[in-house]
Amino acid sequence: MGVMNLTPDSFSDGGALASIADACRTAGRQLQQGAAVLDLGGQSTRPGAVEVTAAEEATRLLPALRAVRTRFPEAILSVDTFHAAVAEAALDVGADWINDVTGGKRDPAILDCVRTNGCPYVLMHHRAPSSVMNQHAHYTDVVREVHEELLFATERVIKAGVKQNQIIWDPGIGFAKTTDQSLALMRHLSTLKREGFPLLVGPSRKRFIGDVLNQPRPKARIWGTAAAVCLAVAEGADIVRVHDVGAMVATVKMAEALWPRAPQTAA
Repeated sequence: MGVMNLTPDSFSDGGALASIADACRTAGRQLQQGAAVLDLGGQSTRPGAVEVTAAEEATRLLPALRAVRTRFPEAILSVDTFHAAVAEAALDVGADWINDVTGGKRDPAILDCVRTNGCPYVLMHHRAPSSVMNQHAHYTDVVREVHEELLFATERVIKAGVKQNQIIWDPGIGFAKTTDQSLALMRHLSTLKREGFPLLVGPSRKRFIGDVLNQPRPKARIWGTAAAVCLAVAEGADIVRVHDVGAMVATVKMAEALWPRAPQTAA
């Protein structure tokens, strides 16, 4: 899954896609490099990010989404949003998946949208909004608690009418989690995988990698990201969400050769 941030303030590449032409060029490059899914977002969810309105998010997202859909009609397009109105509009103009970092908590109406459309739904472990998430990184056993909280969230989503086969789990690496907690989750992804849901993991360029490598520049964390992607493959991840698509497609291919029993993983 290739990351396409249509935002001015994302943590590693804010402002990089400043026009529809930039978005189409990036989409074409990522698809050529082997991305199986493109994930477009109009709202930064980095720690401390200030939330923008659904209207502002739609203004950033929809023109680029429409253009990418027209240019690449066979591509699988995911939209990273927690606003029901944005999700509905995005599906209307050609999105295939909804990737909701709040698991339906921020705007429960998004679950009605997903149910009605029958689209895949990425359900991420979520504790608090981006602006205060770091204040909620308190766990006795992070692996057990994330597992239990994902199960609880899944029950809530299914009760809202979303089918089990629509759901993709995301443990939310770096979201309301310290470096040590993110590392522990990465080492035990197989615990989550055993529940049977497709597993999406997003370690790309994140702070826990910067902390381990003492590397403050997100774009310079590519080798740490590659190591994390290898572990994700070995632990059974089905999808890795990444910025550096070409390098990570090669990393996934090599990881699958090293761990041949691992399922096929999509970048």
